[in-house]
Amino acid sequence: MSIWRGFGILCGIAFVLSTSPGEGADSPATSQLRIDAKSFGCIRNLTHVRQFYLGNLRGDLDATLAAANSRTGAVYPPGTVIQLVPTEVMVKRENGFNATTHDWEFFELDISKEGTEIRKRGFSEVVNRFGGNCFACHIAARPEWDLVCESDHGCAQIPFTRAMIGALQRTDPRCENQPVSPADAEALERLNQIAKLPG
Repeated sequence: MSIWRGFGILCGIAFVLSTSPGEGADSPATSQLRIDAKSFGCIRNLTHVRQFYLGNLRGDLDATLAAANSRTGAVYPPGTVIQLVPTEVMVKRENGFNATTHDWEFFELDISKEGTEIRKRGFSEVVNRFGGNCFACHIAARPEWDLVCESDHGCAQIPFTRAMIGALQRTDPRCENQPVSPADAEALERLNQIAKLPG
């Protein structure tokens, strides 16, 4: 089993868009987003910010980047896509879509060279294949961070190193990838060992 079939780590901070602005979404900004597997593609097609990737299904990337780069926190605009690893995504839905999750919808993906399949999607009930509840992790973020977890936002620390996360991002099978470097191969092997540990 490949690492991508058996691995779907960190809920939310997460995921990808291969679409161009507005594709996969209705146009006026007040209409409901249409999100399907085609909404998600190579993680590196998004905009890299610190350790994660961002996009916006409504084409409002400037507002999404402004929220991500705020030093005091901000509410992300509808259509925002946040992805830390290729197999998990969080998408900011329309205002009032789900008060419990502050309008975030969580996705777990199956990915391969052939593309993306949505394995699970939802709100407070989404549990990844390793038993982690996305919302339970993200609700720990302090209110000013709009449920987005980074190292200083109040969320529990994840058990994966930057090297492991970077290796996952660089080896997304939906991207045009270079041969896997020895450092990435080592990081992925360590990641596989963690994934095999009993929960």
